[in-house]
Amino acid sequence: MKTILKKEFNSFFASPIAYLVIGAFLLINGLFLFVFNDDFNILNAGFADVTPFFYLAPWLFLFLIPAITMKSFADEFNTGTIELLKTKPLSNWQIVLGKFTASILLLIIAVIPTFIYIYSVYKLGNPIGNIDFGSTIGAYIGLLFLASTYTAIGLFTSTLSKNQIVAFILGVFITFFLFNGFDAVADSFENNSLTIQKLGIKEHYKSISRGVIDTRDILYFVSVTLFFLFITKTKLDDE
Repeated sequence: MKTILKKEFNSFFASPIAYLVIGAFLLINGLFLFVFNDDFNILNAGFADVTPFFYLAPWLFLFLIPAITMKSFADEFNTGTIELLKTKPLSNWQIVLGKFTASILLLIIAVIPTFIYIYSVYKLGNPIGNIDFGSTIGAYIGLLFLASTYTAIGLFTSTLSKNQIVAFILGVFITFFLFNGFDAVADSFENNSLTIQKLGIKEHYKSISRGVIDTRDILYFVSVTLFFLFITKTKLDDE
């Protein structure tokens, strides 16, 4: 697995993908949070809060993570290197987990510079340090779980086509539906709408982002992530 992880991780930085993803994530967040005069601007909020960042991040990841994962298997299928990969002393699980871990590491690298937002709000607070670290830590944990689920979905969709653009579109579509689709469906029902919402990612992400680490939310993210990793591995078995 380490071999796949190292190969995949290095390939990100050998191409513009890593730099574009990290740069786009930080640039767009920075513009919305500190430059644009909109509802997300932290400076206009009037209180020390980084909630706008944790609202924006899932929507940005919705596009950026499929962009990272779209080549993971689609490129292997297109070039025929998947057959060479399978001849190595590696199980399909090791291949999937290696690619999954490499993508998660890249996303962690993209998120680490956002700690400057926390520091900025910490210094801008009145008094200095007037920030809810409990909910902030919970929100980062929620963001990590969300990113893991998005990545698992992206890896799966990359096995569905040799075309990276098709894999990207499928990844965005499935991720969007799981994040926001159940909320839209719930709006059509007067009863049991909360039950329907809890089938989606957003409700569980919002719960963790409040700083409440509920085992039900963690179990949801782990289950969905493992499900998509499993069907990715199953798809490889059939190739």
